Amino acid sequence: MTDADDARDTAPKPSANDAPANDAPANDDVRDSLPDDLHVDHASEYEFPDNSRRRKPGYLYLGFAAACLLIWLTKRDSSALVNNGFLWAAILLSVVALFSITSGWRMQLDEQQALVKAQGAVGFPVGHASAQQVWRGLRSRPTWRVLIYSAEDPPRRRGLVLVDAVDGGVVEHMVQDNPVEDWDV
Repeated sequence: MTDADDARDTAPKPSANDAPANDAPANDDVRDSLPDDLHVDHASEYEFPDNSRRRKPGYLYLGFAAACLLIWLTKRDSSALVNNGFLWAAILLSVVALFSITSGWRMQLDEQQALVKAQGAVGFPVGHASAQQVWRGLRSRPTWRVLIYSAEDPPRRRGLVLVDAVDGGVVEHMVQDNPVEDWDV
């Protein structure tokens, strides 16, 4: 036996709690994976939620506002626990309820219909396109923001179209030449 063999035999052995120097997992069989509900074979068509859902909490806020106002009107002089805070809570809840109820627009257009409307607005055959829901105005009117590229490869034109999700009208659109990009740098 040589001195090198003695050094290996007497060297401290790494314990299970010691992390490798490069922070890699000790077991190479551990792999990241998607949960089953995110696999494509389990996915179904996605339906974008309707903004009219905002009305439900609005009615709840209105009910709480009415309860606060009723408590303030009936108990403000006879209870030490009821003060003007109940009145201010009723006012604030009423304002929030009014906003929630009036901004609960029912959407008449889904993203597929918005893509069709946007294609008609730009005036060229569409290749790639994507739609994103955004809100505009004080009452948060739902609008589809549609980004469109022409059908050529590579696309020569691109456009941005805003389509109202409530009445289906084209709010605004812009079309421009797609800049030539050199990816060989």
